[in-house]
Amino acid sequence: MKLLLISNSTNAGEGYLEYPKKQIAEFLAKSKVTKVMFVPYAAVTFSYDEYLKKVQNRFSEFGIEVDSVHLYGEPSKAISKSQAIVVGGGNTFHLVKNMQQYKLIDAIRSKVLKGVPYIGWSAGSNVACPTMCTTNDMPIVQPRTLKTLNLIPFQINPHYLDAHPDGHAGETREQRILEYLAANPKMYVAGLREGCMLLIENSKMKLIGSRNVRLFKYGDEPKELKPNEDFSFLLNL
Repeated sequence: MKLLLISNSTNAGEGYLEYPKKQIAEFLAKSKVTKVMFVPYAAVTFSYDEYLKKVQNRFSEFGIEVDSVHLYGEPSKAISKSQAIVVGGGNTFHLVKNMQQYKLIDAIRSKVLKGVPYIGWSAGSNVACPTMCTTNDMPIVQPRTLKTLNLIPFQINPHYLDAHPDGHAGETREQRILEYLAANPKMYVAGLREGCMLLIENSKMKLIGSRNVRLFKYGDEPKELKPNEDFSFLLNL
């Protein structure tokens, strides 16, 4: 498999997809991709056409044409003909509900397992996991199931934050993840901080970015894994 799983689309003070554009360009160039199929269904407060235009503006910088499944009567057939698949961020519940409705779960999984490159950011990284259970989003709609693409055997929590703001009495992100692990004790969760991404190529995985991944496992103290460490063990769980 070839996966580029990005925590977030935009760092504070930067343009859209500015920080990961070099990695996206290099990732697609390795497979000689000239055109990608975009899945825009995480968009809620703006149109799919607007989302497509936004992504195309960035991808045009490195000569990639962006098509979108929402332009097709049968989105799953559009996936079947794609050179690469890109799933954007937004609301994960909305994304998964539409992916299920348009029969994209099996279609995307089949293509990626055959070697078609996959790029996701935020919600698009969530859906590469076995389930969407470690999303940060509100359940504004109800998918049929929380199961997703199951391309990797562990969970990702994008936009992972260590902070506990002054005066905030609610749970921290870490506490929420520990709740998930109490209910799913066999799983690992990778807290993927903003500005970082996981590159997976066949049986190898590495962290790209200047910040660590915080790794959670039930019954263990959370660990900080640095970019130069070997993450490949997470692919063999």
